[in-house]
Amino acid sequence: METVTLSPKFQVVIPRGVREALRLRPGEKLRVVRLSDRLEYIPVRPIREMRGFLKGVDTAIVREPDRL
Repeated sequence: METVTLSPKFQVVIPRGVREALRLRPGEKLRVVRLSDRLEYIPVRPIREMRGFLKGVDTAIVREPDRL
């Protein structure tokens, strides 16, 4: 787990390891989501980049009779 410091201008620096793992680039947009007492940053990806990201997900689930 990484720790960051909030600057006087309310900015944070994303640690190098996290940037590299998520392949973040300068100028990339992130959505900020507040969940009770924490913040989550979610990279905004182009829809074309999302194609196939669920490949291999098991879709064999039990459905309720009215959902078939």
